[in-house]
Order: sequence, then structure tokens, then C-alpha cells
Amino acid sequence: MRNLDLNLLRVFDAIIREKNVLRASEVVSLSPSAVSHALSRLRALLNDELFVRTTNGMEPTVRALEMAPLVRDALVAIERAVGPREFDASHTDRQFCIAATDHMTAVILPNFLRTISTIAPYANFTVLPASRIDLTAQIDVGRVDIALGSFSGIPHRLREQVLFKEHDMMVIAKNHPLADSKIGLDALSNLPLLVISTGSSEDGEFSERGLTRRTEMFDRDALTAAFASIGKYPDIKVVQPHFLAVPSLLSGTEMAAIVPSTLANLFHQSGVACASQLPWQAPPRAVQMVWHERHTHDPGHSWLRSMLSNAAPSAEIVEP
Repeated sequence: MRNLDLNLLRVFDAIIREKNVLRASEVVSLSPSAVSHALSRLRALLNDELFVRTTNGMEPTVRALEMAPLVRDALVAIERAVGPREFDASHTDRQFCIAATDHMTAVILPNFLRTISTIAPYANFTVLPASRIDLTAQIDVGRVDIALGSFSGIPHRLREQVLFKEHDMMVIAKNHPLADSKIGLDALSNLPLLVISTGSSEDGEFSERGLTRRTEMFDRDALTAAFASIGKYPDIKVVQPHFLAVPSLLSGTEMAAIVPSTLANLFHQSGVACASQLPWQAPPRAVQMVWHERHTHDPGHSWLRSMLSNAAPSAEIVEP
């Protein structure tokens, strides 16, 4: 510890988040050569390579992965101890990072951005695709401030807040032959179905480092049970991961899609598809925001959570 320079840990933290020496140098306001020199000093001090250069950037070693969340916690604690306690949204130039699917981006962030564009004009925001990154690791090391989605099995080091609840609804193309009809279970059972899945897990959930997230954006059990009640099995014709592609994929086909109600509302109100309730009781599911406990009392992070909570939809029911 007598030989440890705190700036070495700042450099380490920047590299593990950015996976790139040049970008890390911009974060810590040092030259790339100074960052490389600092990394060499830390490698010698800890007797570990820490990062290996690959085609995907600077990949951390096992030792670096073990250190990363502890170093981030330590740096946040120091910043909290000596930094300003007030957060002024009107003047902050802080960079926030949110992990979200295109669904969450479409139904939450428009209201959010309209609000903060006037009250926090200098703040900056990055949105990462929640389904394509090691989400838990990115939250642990501090690269992601908040993740939006449906989660369970949340580890103790993470905190969560329910933003709203939604349920499954049905969407068909505007030019569908049944667009002006009430579609019952018998009629729906004769239509090919399109559903959304953001992963390949068999049980519709994906777990990593203690955090479990939904990958199937529909209730398969409720769907199967409803069809079984009339002696049929659903014809799931298309499984695809893109929420906002649904209207285009439905156009000119007789398929029906089962999508979250907030998305069905968005399509219906935008006039790009027809939405209606399903002919069975669709159980609700919670949509949450998740963050690391270290940020709970950070004034800037508290402000971000408040703004996202206020921007969340009410998930109103739409009838055609």
C-alpha cells in the first residue's frame, strides 16, 4: 500500500470500463502514453498482467475481474467523501449510461429526454443494448448506471425499483383480413404467431452473476394453456429479437404478434398496427430499473432514477 498511487487505480478503472487505452486516457485526462506507463507500474506492483490486448480490446485477466468491483467501490467511496454533496442538474455535464432494449428505449426514453433536455441541457447519455452485453459485469464495474427491463433473482449488491407493470397483448397488421373484427381464441388459434425473444434459453430466462433477466417477451405458459383449452397448440411461426420490427414483419401477412402492452399501445397510437386484448387473462409482469447499491445515495444517480421513474408509461389498456 505504501507504493500504491491512487491514480493507478483510476487508470485501472478506466481501462476495465473502456477496454481501450485511448478512450481510457480521455476518461482520466491523461495522454495514452501516460496511461500505458501507469498500467505498467500497476502490473509490476501486483505481479499480474491485468489486461491482455485482443481484437476485441483490452481483455481483463481473472485477477483484474476480481479487483474491478472492489476498485470501483473504493473510488466511489472516495469521491463521495471529498466530492460535492449537491447535484445541480441545470449545470451538470455528467455522462450517464443506461442499458435498455429497443422496447424500453421506445416507451421510456422519449418522455425522459423531452424532460431533461430543458432541465439538464449539458448532461450526456449513452444507451447500451441490454440484451447484448454482460449486463451484470457492466453494472458491477460502473460502466452501466441503470439497467431497464424485467428481472428476477436480483443479487444483494444490486437495488431495484418497479417502474410499471404490463401484460401481453395481440397486434396484427393494419391491412390484416381480421383488422376490423374481434378476434376470439378459435380465430387466433388459426393464425401463425410472431413472438419476441432476446435470447436462446429454453426457459425464457437468462442468468449471469446472480441477475436473471427475461428473454422471452411473452408468457409462453399462458399462451400454451389457452390453446390447450380448445385442444390446439400455438403455431409460433417467427421468433425474433427486435421489438420495433414487429409492424414491418406483420405487414402484408396474416400473422398475429404477442407483445408487451406498452409496445402494443405504442404501435396502436402510432397507427402502424392494430392492437387488442388477448382472448385469455394475461398475467402482469413488472418492469424495473436496476442499479448497484453503491449509487443509492449518490445525488446525481438519485436524480437520474427520479427522472426515469417519472418518464415511465402508465401501460394503459388499448381496445381497437
